[in-house]
Amino acid sequence: MRARTMRLDLHMHTTASDGAWSPAAVARASAGRLDVIAITDHDTTAGIAGARLAAEGLPLHVIPAVELSSTHRGRDIHVLGYFVDPEAPALKAHEEHAHGARQRRMAKMIERLEALGVHVEMDAVLAAAGPDRGSLGRPHLARALVEAGHAQSVPDAFDRWIGDLHPAFVPTDLLDPPGAVEVVRSAGGIAVWAHPPTDLVDALLPVLVRAGLRGLEVYRPRADPQQMGRLERAARTAGLVVTGGSDWHTPDAGSELGDFHVTGDEVARFLEEGGM
Repeated sequence: MRARTMRLDLHMHTTASDGAWSPAAVARASAGRLDVIAITDHDTTAGIAGARLAAEGLPLHVIPAVELSSTHRGRDIHVLGYFVDPEAPALKAHEEHAHGARQRRMAKMIERLEALGVHVEMDAVLAAAGPDRGSLGRPHLARALVEAGHAQSVPDAFDRWIGDLHPAFVPTDLLDPPGAVEVVRSAGGIAVWAHPPTDLVDALLPVLVRAGLRGLEVYRPRADPQQMGRLERAARTAGLVVTGGSDWHTPDAGSELGDFHVTGDEVARFLEEGGM
């Protein structure tokens, strides 16, 4: 298939972090609907090998990737790393640190919920994460809140309690955004700012570009066209590549794998930088 007509989803999660399906299941479900996927689990590359193994013999290419958590003025900033070496020392060190930091963050959010009169046990969060859990994340807590009757759905749990700057939100205490970019670069990857908040782009983008940022995630489901246009212009002005992805976690979110994709034409410079 010609690169320009390829169907790509460059932002997908598995049970290695807070996705609902195993890496193998994501790969198998993607084959035939997508041509290229990137497994971008939070602060871990543990899902890459399983996805690649499942993709053998299928018409599917799996890009090794990761989504690193960082914090800027109390807000979560995520940096995607594409074409990374999963065994890179800097990435391994970050993954080890992130595991403990995510456990501590979850305990703090549970404490905040308790202070708000919303009771949920850590064991319930771990059960929601499942036996193969990797990086513990807010979707696991959201599922536990739904199970306990404190929210009607995962999106409702975020809107009520645990979304950014909501009452029980606790930022991830890991890296600052330039530090996340540096980890990606140290792992041989292309650093891309994931779902950039438009109110932070003007101030933070120059800082990240100086740190080695190479791209902006522009194309996303349900993104406002004006917002996408602004991000496209910002990327063009800064000489950055553009990417896109569904940020897929679960079919319960109302979208099936492959419903959203970008074309090779739309992300041609990204593919060139990645050697595809």
